[in-house]
Amino acid sequence: MMDRRRFLLAAPVFLAACTDRSRPELAAPPPVDPYYARIYSEVDDGRFTVAAVDLTQIDPRFLRREVDYEATEQPGTIVVDPGAHYLYLVRPGGRAIRYGVGVGRAGFRWNGRATVARKASWPVWTPPAAMVKRDPKARPWAKGMPGGPDNPLGARALYLFQGSRDTLYRIHGTNDPGSIGLSLSSGCIRLLNQDIIHLHSQVPTGTRVVVKKYDGPVPAGDPEDEAVPDAVAPAEG
Repeated sequence: MMDRRRFLLAAPVFLAACTDRSRPELAAPPPVDPYYARIYSEVDDGRFTVAAVDLTQIDPRFLRREVDYEATEQPGTIVVDPGAHYLYLVRPGGRAIRYGVGVGRAGFRWNGRATVARKASWPVWTPPAAMVKRDPKARPWAKGMPGGPDNPLGARALYLFQGSRDTLYRIHGTNDPGSIGLSLSSGCIRLLNQDIIHLHSQVPTGTRVVVKKYDGPVPAGDPEDEAVPDAVAPAEG
């Protein structure tokens, strides 16, 4: 009996040691704002269904909202601030739509000016050759993983070019809502699927993009694991 009691008393400590501490724990979840419950509800775009977002798992400051924004860029410009985990769509009158983002190694490494040369709905993801070689789970997708809810590029993607040169920098959706506001090892700039669908609908090809320089630490990881462009998929509007 004594051994059983000791085990029961120690069990919470043991279980706590087994929990994932890689992501910061949020305080008790606040009440869900009906406005956000609506804009982050389930979406059926005719091809696939995007699941509703569990808003209790996301810091509210990373939810989409219109904010005051002092910008020298023209309205319609996208501004990415990887260090703050924000993306802004500049609006007239000193305003902008602000989206929370998750950032990977590629998102921290590149900065400068570009244009949206291609937009894709439910884009194909092609794993890098090195990833295919060492990861059995990636091998079935060596020629490209079709778009869909399980695809790491999410529901939409914006492909950034400088002139005719592909920067390999992507703004895309994610099937991992808990990654928003965090710095993970893989990928460029990821938004909630509901947010990338909204942004995709607001900007045409040719949209100017400014990516701010980041001077902080870059998350560890293998850069070859990052999502790379699908070279054969046709452009989508």
